[in-house]
Formats: sequence, structure tokens, C-alpha cells
Amino acid sequence: MVHPATQIPSFSDAVQFHGHTCPGLALGYRAALIALEELRSDPSHDEELVAVVENDACGIDALQVVTGCTAGKGNLIFLDYGKHVYTLINRRKGKAVRVATKPSFSTASLDPAFGDLRSKVMSGNATAEELEEFEKHRDAVCQAILTVPYPELFSVRRVDMQVPATATIYKSVPCDCCGEMVSEHRAITVSGNTLCIPCSKKKE
Repeated sequence: MVHPATQIPSFSDAVQFHGHTCPGLALGYRAALIALEELRSDPSHDEELVAVVENDACGIDALQVVTGCTAGKGNLIFLDYGKHVYTLINRRKGKAVRVATKPSFSTASLDPAFGDLRSKVMSGNATAEELEEFEKHRDAVCQAILTVPYPELFSVRRVDMQVPATATIYKSVPCDCCGEMVSEHRAITVSGNTLCIPCSKKKE
């Protein structure tokens, strides 16, 4: 259960970490909040939770800030599927929840004018007035993502998943080609030499 004294990072915290405000960040932030609530869990201080993410887009930064699941701790698992899907696992409870963006969701459904303004800004041809208008629409879209009933955005369901093992700390060994240190579980033996992955590809 989420402890009432637990301080959940704000969306502003996620923006500060990520560097800018955008709908993708808002989606990741909302998905993370929903997952914590569904699991009745506090954010992960160490490896109590595991997040499995299926894209490398903006929302992942928000999820890291909110859940405490990070690549460095080994409890953020990245699957390069290009899907806006987030699964959060509670190790202690052995429970997991999958939060997936619905096909029916689009920023256009929240603000039809946003797409055209974004295209103009991304092209580098926006006037100062158009840039100001874009920022207003962007912020409104983000606010909508953060506040509309979540069934409009996501499908949420409990799933059965094998709980991953906690992170393993491996010894590092020198690459016999470049001399740089490489984690032993990523080192490759080629003709009796210990090589890092890039150097092993040069030998192919």
C-alpha cells in the first residue's frame, strides 16, 4: 500500500529531470502513477520494484523519477519493441501490472490544433507568436493527460510475470585489443583473446 507519508515526485520533478515538458513525458508520468496505485506500492528505494518498458521515448524518464526504477540499479528492463507499454512488478508481493496506451488515444483527440503547431515548430519555421501558442497548447495537452480519467488513455491489467532476479555485480576485465575494461559477462573470447563487443566485431 502507498504510505500516506510517501512523497511521490511531481510532474515538475520529471520535467526537471527530462529537460522539457512534452506529452510523452506526461504519459509516462501518468502510467507510473497508475501502476503504483494498482500495486498499492511505494516508489522503489532500492530494488523492491522492477519496471519493464517497451520503448525508449520520453515517458521512460518520468517513470524512472516516479517509481525509482533505474537502469543503474538494474531494476529498469528495456525491451526495444517501440510500444508505449509499461509493466511494473512488485518483488515482495509477486504481483505485476501492465499499463498500455490505448490505440484510440492521440494528442489530436485532446487538442486538434496541437499537431499542426508542433509540426510548424519542429520545422524551425514558427514565428514567435506561433511558438508561444504552441507552448500554450502543449501545456494544455500535458495537463489533460495528467487529469483525464485514465481509461481514456490506458488499458490496465494485472499480469503474471516471473519476478526477475536482483541485479548481479560482475567483475571487469581488460579487453585484449583496446585495453578498456569490460564487464566479464559481456566479454567475448575470440581465438583465445578476451575482447569487448566492439573489438570482437572488428575481428569478424
